[in-house]
Amino acid sequence: MSSQENDDLAPTSTAGFKVGEKKNIDELAQLDATDASLNKWKESLGLSHAQERFPDDPRTVVVQALVFQSEDRAIRMDVSTPKAVEELQKTPITIKEGCEYTFKIEFVVQREMVSGLKFLQQVKRKGIPVDKMEEMCGSYGPKYESQERTFPSSKAPSGMLARGTYNVKSRFIDDDNTVYLEWAWSMEIKKEWE
Repeated sequence: MSSQENDDLAPTSTAGFKVGEKKNIDELAQLDATDASLNKWKESLGLSHAQERFPDDPRTVVVQALVFQSEDRAIRMDVSTPKAVEELQKTPITIKEGCEYTFKIEFVVQREMVSGLKFLQQVKRKGIPVDKMEEMCGSYGPKYESQERTFPSSKAPSGMLARGTYNVKSRFIDDDNTVYLEWAWSMEIKKEWE
């Protein structure tokens, strides 16, 4: 068995799909330089004026936060630094049973274009998988401003048996299977918000 078959968060793959050749910003800027519409598209990606938001941070994709959003609450989970991820692992977030919610991921792309960003997440209860999410975010050029992607809504389980602690593992990757961030966290489903 390959390591990808053992990985709970392995992305699905499409038979016959091959990731294109990776090109740096300068190579992309030079492609079809005389095509006005293509140049306009490249400009919209920020390929001509890519500024680094975090020049001392070597990461191409800096994931800043995962935000839980419901009608009643927004809980911003800071994952911008290893210390922030470590703190998040220590403190579960509390979610009211039966609430409708979405997740939003906030990130910065710097230095290079990334293609096929995906957000993967698996939720387990007492070691048993109960939910898995795989959402395509798209391709992004470098941009000084934060970028975000909101995912489709879900409904938290409800009832006495559904209450308790759920362990979550999240991963942000691209088509080349480059992992930009992987982290574990937990949530408690309770009768009421705390």
